[in-house]
Amino acid sequence: MQDKFLQIDGHKIRYLESGSSKNTLVLIHGLGASAERWSHVIPLFADHFRVMVPDLIGFGYSDKPTVDYTTDFFSEFLEKFFAASNIHRPNIIGSSLGGQISAEYTSSHSEDVEKLILVSPAGMMKQSTPALDAYIMAALYPNEVSAKNAFEMMEGSGKNIEENIIHEFVERMQLPNAKLAFMSTVLGLKNSDSITSKLKSILAPTLIIWGADDPVIPINYADDFVSTIQDCRFFRMDGCGHTPYVQDPLTFASKCLEFLNGV
Repeated sequence: MQDKFLQIDGHKIRYLESGSSKNTLVLIHGLGASAERWSHVIPLFADHFRVMVPDLIGFGYSDKPTVDYTTDFFSEFLEKFFAASNIHRPNIIGSSLGGQISAEYTSSHSEDVEKLILVSPAGMMKQSTPALDAYIMAALYPNEVSAKNAFEMMEGSGKNIEENIIHEFVERMQLPNAKLAFMSTVLGLKNSDSITSKLKSILAPTLIIWGADDPVIPINYADDFVSTIQDCRFFRMDGCGHTPYVQDPLTFASKCLEFLNGV
């Protein structure tokens, strides 16, 4: 993986790149995360695609300007990232917040997206959950204990969380403006309109993947996406919580590649 930077509206945006295929796959992380969240599956995808993994503006090691971090703002960012990276008709995988951003972008750019995969996407759930509350508290008061507790709740498997995931989260949330961007995004999600009408405009073939034991955005919200998007398939990942690409990367990548390659 190559660590790279580009400029969007005068802001430095960091991204990872791997693979040399003429077909592009873009991975969009969730709230408070960074490109590293996808590190287990990037090598599995890079044999088949040029894989591009940005740190969303406001997160990771991208700049964090003082703006309103609304879903419209992130959708526009995605459009500008594709233009700056010379990406045409990408396949997109978005997780959680990244799923909502990817869905909203695709709803108004369906002709520009090859295929879409949404992993436990946000957009339907308006009330919080205990796991999400714990994650927000860990972001506002970042330390090893609060972060470990939050990630254990989010995974929902009882397994130990990789130490580097905890350390990197605490480190990122202590960066200048990180908390402001995080909470502005939370408020932007809370005040956003229902995504239902936008989902009806998605024409790209779509796959929904959801961890069966997701305590952050429960799997019962999957039906709203599957029944509304026109060309949509669904795969439940048993034994997984909110981030199946971290918990079971081989199964996750296998199901994604089956869909992306038309199997």
